[in-house]
Amino acid sequence: MHSPVPRPPSFRQPAAPRAELTPFLTPPLAAAVSGARRRALRDGDRQIDTAHLLHSLVESDPEAAAAFESGDRLARVLGYLVQRSIGYGLRWQRSVEESAARRMLPATRGVESREVRAPGWSPAAAAALEGALRRAAGRGEPQARGVDLLAAVAADPESRAVEVLRRAGIDPAALAARADLAATPREALDGAGGPAPDGASGSTRREGPSQQV
Repeated sequence: MHSPVPRPPSFRQPAAPRAELTPFLTPPLAAAVSGARRRALRDGDRQIDTAHLLHSLVESDPEAAAAFESGDRLARVLGYLVQRSIGYGLRWQRSVEESAARRMLPATRGVESREVRAPGWSPAAAAALEGALRRAAGRGEPQARGVDLLAAVAADPESRAVEVLRRAGIDPAALAARADLAATPREALDGAGGPAPDGASGSTRREGPSQQV
């Protein structure tokens, strides 16, 4: 049995995503979250949203970037993300990114909505980070990784990150499945025996996650 995993603090305090949650994030994910905050401030956006998180993840977390499985796919996503200040991104400046129709992500269902709402974070971004923490806790791991956040972001069908993914021709559900697979321990994969996402055979599955520092 896994030893109990410490329960991360809720999102009720404005500083929680930056300070109180740091022990529950791997260094690459903590760096990605900090990068998303800097990007939001630099762009003059009112809140960190899922597109900020996606942008920071693919630029700073190699494991999350590898889930795209193709440099061309990644380049298309980045191409749309850097155009945030024009076109579709303009309407984002005048609206709040809600989590899909006010529902929590599946990984966070049952949590009071006030726990995933934090000043400076969109409801969808806060719910995605909460979902990443719960994915890690479900594996018995004390820290969430970038692929956990990528899977949570891609699982919200109405998030801004998913809008970018679709515009770039990326299937969000398949990406979320690959991210979940990347987060799965090697021994669990060896014992599963089922097909990998996108129809890949077990013999071609990705290697398990690298050892955390």
